[in-house]
Amino acid sequence: MELEQLLRMRRHILRCWAVLVALLGLSVAEDFPWTKNNPGSFYYGTFPAGFLWGVGSSAYQTEGAWDKDGKGPSIWDVFTHRKGKVVRNETGDSACDGYYKVKDDIQLLKELKVNHYLLSISWPRIMPTGIKAEQLNEKGIQFYNDTINSLLENNITPIVSLYHWDLPQVLQEKYGGWQNISMINYFNDYANLCFEKFGDRAVAEKGYETGEHAPGLKLGSCGAYKAAHHIIKTHAKVWHSYNNTWRREQRGMVGISLTSGWGEPVDPHSQTDRDAAERYIQFHLGWFANPIYRGDYPEVMKNYVGKKSAQQGLGTSRLPTFSVQEKTYIKGTSDFLGIGHFTTRYVLQKNFPFLQVSSYHTDHDLAELVDPNWPAPGPKWLYSVPWGFRRLLNFIKTQYGNPLIYVTENGVSETLQCPQLCDEWRIQYLKGYINEILKALNDGVNVKGYTAWSLLDKFEWNKGFSERFGLYHIDFKNKNKPRYPKASVDYYKKIISANGFPNQREVENWHRKAMDTCSATHQHLAADSLITHMEMVTEIVLPTIFTLCILIILVPKQNLAGRSNCSFCSLTITNIKHSSFNSNITHIH
Repeated sequence: MELEQLLRMRRHILRCWAVLVALLGLSVAEDFPWTKNNPGSFYYGTFPAGFLWGVGSSAYQTEGAWDKDGKGPSIWDVFTHRKGKVVRNETGDSACDGYYKVKDDIQLLKELKVNHYLLSISWPRIMPTGIKAEQLNEKGIQFYNDTINSLLENNITPIVSLYHWDLPQVLQEKYGGWQNISMINYFNDYANLCFEKFGDRAVAEKGYETGEHAPGLKLGSCGAYKAAHHIIKTHAKVWHSYNNTWRREQRGMVGISLTSGWGEPVDPHSQTDRDAAERYIQFHLGWFANPIYRGDYPEVMKNYVGKKSAQQGLGTSRLPTFSVQEKTYIKGTSDFLGIGHFTTRYVLQKNFPFLQVSSYHTDHDLAELVDPNWPAPGPKWLYSVPWGFRRLLNFIKTQYGNPLIYVTENGVSETLQCPQLCDEWRIQYLKGYINEILKALNDGVNVKGYTAWSLLDKFEWNKGFSERFGLYHIDFKNKNKPRYPKASVDYYKKIISANGFPNQREVENWHRKAMDTCSATHQHLAADSLITHMEMVTEIVLPTIFTLCILIILVPKQNLAGRSNCSFCSLTITNIKHSSFNSNITHIH
């Protein structure tokens, strides 16, 4: 059994998206005609005309310029500046330099021939303190205006996330962030500003329970449930604001995007395993989706959290409740459902012993397992299990009345230290997961678009730059942050151009061409890396040596214990010569 912590980084994320432009029985394979005997079977065919293809990113992970042009600090700026919070103490201070390379990245989107680009707006970049009445940052507003205009000029539809984790730090310090109900009004003000400025053309568990993500608070499950409760009510208010004020004029859509894995019962014929699998999906996807589509938290979630709270001797459940009025206000506040999905787990019943301090994780009473035969191309939390995606989509169809769905995040990362442009594993992942969407469409699921995650290698939250999700590799050691296409770029372009998988022969040919292309790109990257290495020698090592020599010349000779200035400098240079920067510099003296 392997309980993977990082998987939960991708779960329970509720974001408000402004688009400018079966129950458990379904887990039994016999319900699906193409996978009746083999869930891994491949289905050749094409997507409906008008299906949308895209790629995504987020502000904090790519923009950099964390304190430039009037931007205020976010909770992630502060969190990453604390030592020990991120792998190798890396930060998103410069990230991919996306703030300065918008034109370059739009050119990459044109090369991919995508229909849309999913990006997020940094709240503190346009409202430095997060409070509209205090300050607006016109340079930040202009940046997103220019970005959206450039996308539209290139026939790329912007899909904009209003919140992708980068809460203004001032709101966290003054009010406790999402723990405070006042966030509903502050976010609504921010959202309405976005609708006003951009709409005419176009976070809970890790941050507030375990403290592994910004703002780094360890408030227990009460903190997670409370933050989620406020986020859901905030989303509803924003939807009503758009519906009442902006929809008639702008004719856009506002929905939510939720990221969830799929939980498959270890034994689909075991009622206890099926019940555990239902709890898995309801505690993850249902936590946010159920209030939006059905008016309240899932019954199983209310029952289990209530039971555990009573065992702790609490007078009320740790899971907050909605009033009758709030249930009515929240239900139906989504024009579409954005779905992020990465992997699957087998699930079975597990009874946790009584704990005085229960957590969100122990409230489920379940254990997660993985099949060792599942490919795990990168981090161990992200196993490639394409058939789980189809089951998740069918679950949504049955559970929530077959809503309009846009896949907003789907991709796989690698953790290798050296550049891997021939990303065979990503090609297989994309091929398998996109094919399961095609099967789900034939099941009647209302999926209208797909977004590959992500355009670029980027800052991956508490993993820093050690995980790479990008279709394009970035050499972060090079001050210019050049982008290099991986093999998956060529392969994804072929899927987009063909609008699916026309036939076996053609699809196999895509693979061969993609791998041939990446080999040539690898040679180009190797040459550029050598130049970057030599620039480091020129710009860092040599100036350091000259400075050292100058400083030593200024030191009185008697303080050098009988050494001459020049011989001391020579000794220093000789030591450096035996380091990794082995260049011909011993003649300097």
